[in-house]
Amino acid sequence: MTLKMTIAKQYPELDARGFRRTIRMAFRRALEAEGVTVPCQVDVLITDDENIRQINLSQRGIDSATDVLSFPMQQLTPGAFDPDMTEADPETGLLFLGSMAVSADRIREQARRFGHSDLRELAYLSVHSCLHLLGYDHLDEGPEKARMRGREKEIMARIGL
Repeated sequence: MTLKMTIAKQYPELDARGFRRTIRMAFRRALEAEGVTVPCQVDVLITDDENIRQINLSQRGIDSATDVLSFPMQQLTPGAFDPDMTEADPETGLLFLGSMAVSADRIREQARRFGHSDLRELAYLSVHSCLHLLGYDHLDEGPEKARMRGREKEIMARIGL
């Protein structure tokens, strides 16, 4: 499966090579686990708490920083990827899934809080975001959230971090 990923960073002191590899690997594993076989494109922004707070405010009306934001471009059904229900870019042939913005500040803080590495936290947030781009959600405490959490656990087990 082809995955074109544009990764930009607004975090000058971050050496993003390990972050880039981890994001790509996590997205590939999540897409494979969800049965996505068509060529895809995803845009990623690695930023800090202040910039993600501004994005959260402008896009969602929430004036606070968060760990990851996902902006899907397709109307997909969770767990039932159907390439016939999507629209690829006619020029590139790529299915644009959407965008992810992730806060490196939150990654570091949450990794310390949960007792694991920054790269493990980044992999989890990347899987989480990818699932959002594929139609999953967790706005309530009901079955949708449980289903998404279950998929996250399964995919993270495949990643092995």
